Amino acid sequence: MKPLRVGIQLPEVERGVRWLEYRSIARAGEDVGFDSIWVGDHYLYRGDGRPERGPWEAWTLLAALASVTEVVRLGPLVACLNFHQPAVLAKVAATVDEISGGRLVFGVGAGWNRTEFEAFGIPYDQRASRFEEAFDIVRRLLAGERVTERGRWHSVEDAVLLPAPAVRPRLMVGSTGGRVLAATLPHVDSWNTWFDWYGNTPEGFAAKQTEIDAACERAGRDPATLERSACVLVQLDGGAGERPVEAGVTPMLGEPPELAAGLRAMAAAGADEVILVCDPITEGSVRELGAAISIVHA
Repeated sequence: MKPLRVGIQLPEVERGVRWLEYRSIARAGEDVGFDSIWVGDHYLYRGDGRPERGPWEAWTLLAALASVTEVVRLGPLVACLNFHQPAVLAKVAATVDEISGGRLVFGVGAGWNRTEFEAFGIPYDQRASRFEEAFDIVRRLLAGERVTERGRWHSVEDAVLLPAPAVRPRLMVGSTGGRVLAATLPHVDSWNTWFDWYGNTPEGFAAKQTEIDAACERAGRDPATLERSACVLVQLDGGAGERPVEAGVTPMLGEPPELAAGLRAMAAAGADEVILVCDPITEGSVRELGAAISIVHA
């Protein structure tokens, strides 16, 4: 079995967090041995019975985090391609990858939260079609191609990224949608899912892998070549209520040995990577999780 990589998602809208706390949490994550650090790419949440709330802009935050960390991978979990003109987003991603020294993992998705699309004047219709065109432009530019494309939603004319990325950033798709998977699986390095899709249990994750295997086969890809990444909800000390637990989701609980055993069970179920979504998510939580990470990496 390959070594399991363990990442951590930084705070999104659990509470108000300023830059200095993000910096402290990220540095703590690197200190205790996390392999990667992730930020959500959203603009606004409202209408779900809780106060309206919004995170900082993801790509600006990633650029800042790249400058204050040294070895952890960094990425959006996941970037909504439909928020941006694709060639411009490719330029942004290449710049963040350069700042980080090649540590960017470019997670991509089509978006789902209609509220933020409408609030920020972004078209919500035809999301899969828009995504297909955008992804084709983004991945070709990041691969070093000179791209001309005239689509229904996006057009570029002899676009090229200069300075050119030293290497193409790693690509990850975060979706279970059939059209998004069909567009991306021939090209991405890895696939990621949120914990509600599989119930947050190793058994649930293992059972769901047949769906991703089938999607790979439909896309003409050997399923064994696709890395699998799973977000895992972890509650420390019973949780702080920062993240409500949805029906059908079983949070991972326990002291470091129990948490490490749960993460290793995820690896046995087929995960190459787990990304912890922690309640609470503080610098103290990250340092507390360091003991579990040490056991997993031992």
